[in-house]
This record gives sequence, structure tokens and C-alpha cells, in this order.
Amino acid sequence: MCGILGTNFLNSNFDKALENLNNRGPDFNKKVQLDNKLFGHTRLSIIDLDNEANQPMVFDDILIVFNGEIYNYKELIKKEKLEVKTASDTEVLIRLYQKYQEKFLNKINGMFSFCIYDIKEDKYFCARDRYGKKPFFYHFDGKNFIFSSSIKSIIQILGTTPKLNKVALSQYLQYFVPLGENSFYQGINALESSTYMILKDNTLSQKKYYKINTYKRIKTEDEALSSIEELLFKCVESRLVSDVEVGSLLSGGIDSSLISALYSKITNRKINTFSIGYDEYKNYCELDFAKITAEHINSNHHPVSISKNDFIEYFEDTLLALEQPHGDSAAIPLNILTNKIHNMGIKTVLSGEGSDELFLGYDNYAKFLKYYDFEKTLSEDQNGFLNSIISALQNNTKESEYLRRIVKKQTLYNSFGEIFSDSQKKRLFNKVPTFKAENPKKDPVDWMSYIDLKIWLGEALLSKVDRISMRNSLEVRTPFLDYRLVDLVFSIDSKIKVGDTNKYLLKKIASKYIPEQIINRTKKGFNSPFNEWIHEEYKDSILDTILFVNKETSLFNEEYIKQIYNLSKNRKFKQHLWSLFIFSIWYKKNYIF
Repeated sequence: MCGILGTNFLNSNFDKALENLNNRGPDFNKKVQLDNKLFGHTRLSIIDLDNEANQPMVFDDILIVFNGEIYNYKELIKKEKLEVKTASDTEVLIRLYQKYQEKFLNKINGMFSFCIYDIKEDKYFCARDRYGKKPFFYHFDGKNFIFSSSIKSIIQILGTTPKLNKVALSQYLQYFVPLGENSFYQGINALESSTYMILKDNTLSQKKYYKINTYKRIKTEDEALSSIEELLFKCVESRLVSDVEVGSLLSGGIDSSLISALYSKITNRKINTFSIGYDEYKNYCELDFAKITAEHINSNHHPVSISKNDFIEYFEDTLLALEQPHGDSAAIPLNILTNKIHNMGIKTVLSGEGSDELFLGYDNYAKFLKYYDFEKTLSEDQNGFLNSIISALQNNTKESEYLRRIVKKQTLYNSFGEIFSDSQKKRLFNKVPTFKAENPKKDPVDWMSYIDLKIWLGEALLSKVDRISMRNSLEVRTPFLDYRLVDLVFSIDSKIKVGDTNKYLLKKIASKYIPEQIINRTKKGFNSPFNEWIHEEYKDSILDTILFVNKETSLFNEEYIKQIYNLSKNRKFKQHLWSLFIFSIWYKKNYIF
């Protein structure tokens, strides 16, 4: 797990930009110059600790800088009969490229972003993993090319801060983060997940190399359960490949509990588990549930309890680690936890991301399926039933409001719709592209899972986990996001997946390995008393900061800002306030000083 950097021109700030990546790779750093091209790498040594695996790596006029882990690299060496000189997964990528050019990507199983430079062809080949676990940012103006794991490193090489990307801002206020190729900076783009990019002769081209397989081949519950359980063991086991110790995050929910239990069973040893909670506002704390699982699997458990002072102490550091506005407040507790793990000398951990999206863990899934059936009935209406339903829904319940929006063909997410000023609405919403994605055969269950995999997980959660964990030189591995398991779950008949409870299939499997008390508890997301703590600490300076930035930008409706601020004091619209506050701090630091 590492940091990568490169340019197709010489730049005096390159060393400083590479130094910025030291947290991503504290064990070794190096740059290589080829004519007027620069390549840099910082290494977190996990597989093949010898110097032979250091990067940039060059074999046979092929150079690579690679960030990530390829879990099946040993299998590929045998299966593809690759002649390798090192014991690293990095060299395997070079050998596969030599054999297949860019067509090898669907052979590898892992998390990755990399740049291969073909010296003879004078060609850059860059790629990012299927679900966006590892970052890849780039700048290309038709002549100058810069790529990096870090936005800040690109800005350091540019020597100036690019203008605000308002399309990214609009997406952030809806989804916590910018989507697709957008960053908050004009001219700095993100390579999208499951995409590769080629730069040759000053021409940049991109292509998707992976789509989820949604062919329905599993029709019975017994086959689904046996297939998932068998493959889940393999997914966990493959992520234990390491030359350093692997720990496990343990939140107290079913996902991380099951992963930790399988890890413990596979290795038949006492593993290290880690969880975080709070010494006040106990309704947010899950340490007691994590303890139940830890005792059940007999792990070396390390609970971390944090206070408001801890939260505030890590506040600024977390914003720096994220590099651009990110609306998930859980980033701060995660920063504290991963720092503690790093200080114990552990370099990699397992985590449970992806389970909710694959196995229908969110409560809203059941609601949306009900709304889908409701809308389907309305679409078949021929006798004015539509208008009668609208009239019947004239009350103020949240569910009725959702139903009214569906009936009127309105977006479900419009609770932030009044935040922009009138002038900004006209400028922004004419520019914001409609989100486009492949439609998984129009199956509403698959569609919900896909959208959350693509947006909530792929854009928001995974970016948070990567930026924060790598701030603390810690690699996070996610067994549920093995592409084989993703394709398997999408191949199961949706009626079987839905069952009579959320995570129906996963709960049946988990009942063999973790306590019923964990399986049957009410789902609770990774949350914190962030709203209570920022009001206690910053008080009215929250509103002052937002209004100050708004006077400079004229982006937002000032009266709506004040309304959100007052409502947040009573724990309403707290996410809206947090998003505005984080953006305003970032904007002030980057553009107002």
C-alpha cells in the first residue's frame, strides 16, 4: 500500500510533492527520471519486505508505480507461467502487461491504482480497481500530465490552487462527495473505478474494463447459502496474504463480526481486533456489542473510547487527510482508531465494507421496494387513480411525503434543494450531468444495490476509509468487495436475497459463527455525537464561518443557512449543517486564507 506520483515534464516541486505522500508509504521512497519524465513512489511494505520489491520498478523497458495489493498474484504466476525475478505482486503486473497489454485487468483480484510507462512505446497505461478502493487523480491540459494518489501533490506541482469546481460542490451537498471524474478543483480529475486510461502522442483515452455480472443463475436458497459461505471463506483467506500481521476492525455489527470470526477460524489463532466507542452520549456507542463478539471468538480485543476533546483534537488533521470536503463525520473517529492501530505496529486490517450494499442491509431498501411496487401500480392506472392517490396523501408524515414525490415523478432527495441562491441554481443545474450507469437488467433489487455500490460505497465510504487509514500508514482490506463475491450475489434470484429481513442470506450464514445477540440486534451505522460536540465546542462560530464564506461566494441562500443552523441545535438537519461547515472551512483555508 503506497503513494504514487508522476509527470511528463520536469518540475522543481516534485520532491516536495513526493514527500507529501510519505504517510501513504513511510518505509521507502524513491524517484526515477527518464528523459523529461518523473516517477515517484512511497512504500508501505506488506508483501515481499525485501528491497527488490521497491518502486518505481523497471523490467525490460517497462516501468511501474503501483498502489495496492493483488491477492491472487501467486496463482497468476503459476497459471500464466510468468517468469518473475522478485516475490512481489508489483512485478506480476509488469509481466501480465508484457503478455496481454491492457487486457489483463480482469485477471487480477485486488485493490489497486497504478501507472505503467512503456518506455519503447512512450505510452502511459493507468488503471484503477473495480470499486474505487484506491485513488488515482490526474491533471492533463493537452500537454502536461500529472498523476498521483494525492490531490495536494498535484497542486504542489502545478504551483497554484485551481478554481472551485461548482459541479463537484453540487454533488457533494447531495452525496457527501463529488462523483465520477469530478474533484473540488477544476482541472484535477479522478480516474473512475473499473476504468483504465492511456496517454500516447498527447491523446488521452479511457475505457471501462469491468461490469457486474447480473445473469441470474442461482435459483434456490440452499445453493445461494452454500455458494456464499464457501466463497466468503476464500475471500477472507486471500486477504490474509501478507508478510506482516493482519488485524481486524470490529464494530459490533454483523459484518465486521462475521469477518473477524471467519479470520479467527481460518487461522485458528488469537487475532487482534479493534473497535471504537464514546465515553459520553452512550447511545452512539457499540463497544459492548463488539466485546460480545470478541469474547465469542477469543480475540485480543482493543477497545478505544474517545471524548469530545479527542474528537476536536483530530478535527483539523482529519480535514487535511481528506484533502477536499467529505461529508462523512465518521472520518474523525476512524482517524483516531487507525492512529491507535498504527501505533501498535500493525500495518493492515480487515473490514466489513460492502456487506450492506450486497446483502440489502439498509432499512430503506424495504421502503424503496414498497415504493417501486406502488409506482408500478400507478403506471398501470387508466381511470384517474393517480389523482385520487395524490389527494389521499395530504398529511405531513415522512412516508407520505416520499410517496407524493414518487407519484409526481420528483426526486426522492430534495431536502437540500433550497440551499443554493437563485443565481447559483441557474448556473449549477444547467451544468450538472445526470448520473449514468449500466442498468442491471432493470431488476429493482439489483438496481438499489448497484447504485449504493457505485455512489455511497464506491465514492463516499471507500474514499473516506482510504484517505484516513493511509493518513496513519494502515492498509484496510475488504473481503465483501472481492469481485467474485459481488458477481455471485448479483447472480442470485432477487426474491431469495430479499427474504423476510434485512441481510436475510448473510444472517443465516452468520448464525453459524457469531452470537445470535449480534445477528438479531437493530442495525446501527457507524455514527458519533459529532453534532453535539461541534455545537458545544464551536457554538455560533459555526454559523459565522458559513456566513463569512457565503459573503465571499454568494453560493447559498442565507436564510436557509440560518434555518439549518437553528434546526441542528435540536439534532435536526445535522448532516446538512456538517456538510456546509466542512465545505466552508475548506474553502476559507484554500481561497480566502
